[in-house]
Amino acid sequence: MDLGCGPGDYALAAAAIVGSKGRVYAVDIWRSMVERLRIEVRRRGITNLHGMIADITTTLPFPDAAMDVCLIATVLHIPKVTSKMAAIGSEVRRVLRPGGRLAIIECKKEEAAFGPPLDLRLTTKELQMPLVEAGFRAAGVVDLGPNYLIQFVV
Repeated sequence: MDLGCGPGDYALAAAAIVGSKGRVYAVDIWRSMVERLRIEVRRRGITNLHGMIADITTTLPFPDAAMDVCLIATVLHIPKVTSKMAAIGSEVRRVLRPGGRLAIIECKKEEAAFGPPLDLRLTTKELQMPLVEAGFRAAGVVDLGPNYLIQFVV
């Protein structure tokens, strides 16, 4: 599950990784992004990737324990989303199966070459608190140059 998928680059890569035995759901609030992704999915003949329009700050349109992995890439720094991070964490926890993983990519606070303004960026510590409170366990951080990837386990 790719929450806040935008044009779906990560979801497209995930669909190739999981192959025909897996499913990928790409969720975004912007109809134009989801439609763009759906066009690309049809163009490539991909059958295991499903684009969905939904607001990730509300209830997700999935049953409990339905997902193995959730990716949230460069989304949590958006003020409307940041203010609901605890609720998002609880909802992601609900849809992840026991042992499921949450991976978050965000821009580092100290890097300013591209990305959101520095004052909107989140440190790994700022991400950890609401997610640990939602029932996640931090599982590691990977340095991605100007970005970082932080992983959590249910």
